[in-house]
Amino acid sequence: MRQLITASSGESQVASRPTTPRVLVQFWDASAIPDDVQECLDSWAQLEAAGFERTLFDDTSARHFIEDHFSERNVRAFARCSHPAMRADYFRLCFMLRVGGLYVDADDEYRGADVEPLIGSGQLWLQPLCYDIASDSMVDVARALVDSAGTARIFYVNNNPLIAGPAHPVIARALERATALLLAANRANRDLQSLTGPGNLTASLVSHAAQQHADGKARDFEMLTSWDAVAVSKWPLAYRADGRNWRNWVRGDGEADGS
Repeated sequence: MRQLITASSGESQVASRPTTPRVLVQFWDASAIPDDVQECLDSWAQLEAAGFERTLFDDTSARHFIEDHFSERNVRAFARCSHPAMRADYFRLCFMLRVGGLYVDADDEYRGADVEPLIGSGQLWLQPLCYDIASDSMVDVARALVDSAGTARIFYVNNNPLIAGPAHPVIARALERATALLLAANRANRDLQSLTGPGNLTASLVSHAAQQHADGKARDFEMLTSWDAVAVSKWPLAYRADGRNWRNWVRGDGEADGS
């Protein structure tokens, strides 16, 4: 993963993918949106002036979407997602594979940067991250690439945002992998990161990149290193203190409540 980030060019290398549609999709229970989360959602309204269609899914509408466009196997996998964050993870892969567009977490607040450079083609854009094991903290990716020698750090990609045209092979691979993992996992498994989250997407990306390299193909994805200019995950939000926060749920600090 570190090599993929290092090799990032910042420019699209593939021009033949389906165009990224002007669709902004997000996920939360529309009947119970906290005021602070609603403020984050509302911050994206200005994209409508740029021709974006904004759509918000919840558990019910997401299940209907999967039922309409995917197999019974996918429906069963979605039903095995034990936390709202897992369902959001799984649904975003389904939606992005079928429709494409821009998926952003509901607690991200738009900061006003232009998103046009990210939707000019159907290329997949992914945000690289780096976790430092010794300090148990996230570190700046650019700095980590320079001074990571001899340190225990995990390079990976976030599954927020997801930006791509429909039918991107990395998304297809990630959906298939998540489906297989969910259907095989014990229902008590709370390893959200590996089952449906960034760990699943990272493994799928690395596998895809290795296959591309073996086949002599140009990469059809790029690293998004400037997402903080577009949006930021807002802290604090009230829901982060209870079981609706997947981090608390994974630790067993609370049960899921809401989406």
